[in-house]
Amino acid sequence: MAFQIALSFEDGITRFIDCGPDETVADASYKARINIPLDCRDGACGTCKSVCESGSYDGGDYIDEALTEDEAARGLCLPCQMTPQSDLVLSIPSTSAAAKTAAGTFTATVTAIERHSPSTVGLTLEVERREALDFLPGQYVNVTVPGTDQARSYSFSSGPHQQQASFLVRITDGGVMSGYLADRAQVGDLVEFTGPMGTFYLRELARPALLLAGGTGLAPLLSMLERLAQTPVAHPVHLIYGVTTDQDLVHLDTLEDYTEVIPGFTFDHCVADESSQARNKGYVTGLIDEKTLHDGDADVYLCGPPAMVEAVRGHIDSLGIIPAGFHYEKFAVAAGAGR
Repeated sequence: MAFQIALSFEDGITRFIDCGPDETVADASYKARINIPLDCRDGACGTCKSVCESGSYDGGDYIDEALTEDEAARGLCLPCQMTPQSDLVLSIPSTSAAAKTAAGTFTATVTAIERHSPSTVGLTLEVERREALDFLPGQYVNVTVPGTDQARSYSFSSGPHQQQASFLVRITDGGVMSGYLADRAQVGDLVEFTGPMGTFYLRELARPALLLAGGTGLAPLLSMLERLAQTPVAHPVHLIYGVTTDQDLVHLDTLEDYTEVIPGFTFDHCVADESSQARNKGYVTGLIDEKTLHDGDADVYLCGPPAMVEAVRGHIDSLGIIPAGFHYEKFAVAAGAGR
């Protein structure tokens, strides 16, 4: 039996390898021709010291000079000594270039173009070599816009196990991807993308989680929910989704479906427009309090435009609460820029 190990590099590139239960992560990575930092291979130098973001493992044998007891308690590990007991996500203190590896490049065929709202389009792709595409829920890829030499970044809204890959695209005036989807896109088009990338991804659910989405920032959180729907969930998960106008709301039915299949999952939404018909008018910050944050005993996952991300961070600070975990991703929504 082999476990899947995700190696997340400092430049945002993630590579996946298989590692047996009696094999060290370092040996498995070198077998896959990925040169993570390494020197002594004996647990004596600490050169390969990394952070285990998710999963369980046997830390192996090493000396205190390489990894102290306090560091080990905080999740630091030595890939040259550790053997997996489950799938793992490791944060590697190196760039992918230094490790002599790179993001994968994939070709896909457009299978669906769905106008969810005037501001949001769903794009679904059938990926060639789908078995070679591994990603962590929350990550993104760089999609080359057909007919151009420009690429835009989009987070998966689909789960890692789903056969087809899907994305949510915000429509902006003058946007390169927006123009393609509005004027030229057809089912059957070929699309190329590279990835996966990004350090915004779902960690092992060790405590309650609060998911916060602004606009198409819902996409990576949908990917996370799809993963949670496939695995046992022992902690409550609450999602708050905010948009500007009623017509920007998408996938509310999908979120409702997840309440039926993910134990302890709940969600709420709000609309900034004062003329909205939504129950909650205003911003996401108006729905965040000590209770939703579990008085700090929660992992927060936040994705949205920069102004929203900064507003949420400031609001949580004003409550005097420091979440146990805080993971966020900002994205640009200006014409011609990302998502």
